[in-house]
Amino acid sequence: MKYIYVLLASLAIVSCQKKADQAGVIDDKQVVIDSMKMEMVKQKVIDSMKIEMAKQEEVKATTVKEVVVVNQAAPAPARKKWSSTAKGAVIGAGVGAATGAIISKKKGTGAIIGGLAGAGVGAGTGAIIDGKKN
Repeated sequence: MKYIYVLLASLAIVSCQKKADQAGVIDDKQVVIDSMKMEMVKQKVIDSMKIEMAKQEEVKATTVKEVVVVNQAAPAPARKKWSSTAKGAVIGAGVGAATGAIISKKKGTGAIIGGLAGAGVGAGTGAIIDGKKN
């Protein structure tokens, strides 16, 4: 008799567990279905936002901006480059004035004489360079 009671009790426990497992499976399936529905709703929102953005970009592309320039100033003339003669004269004058001021006892007179001599030598050297370029 004990054997039958134990057998019936174990059958009742086992059968209840199967029902509980089946109910858990059904609940799990429902959770999966609900989450899939939520994802579909999110995707619809994203798709609608993409459609609206495309419409806005299309509107931006179709609008044409017209720019009218009323006062147009003439372009500034290109600056002439210095010739080698002019560059040589300026560099020679600077170096000659510095050298003349350093060497001479009378600083002002030495700078003037050195500047004139340096300018002459520099202009001559620059003219030679200009002649070789042409």
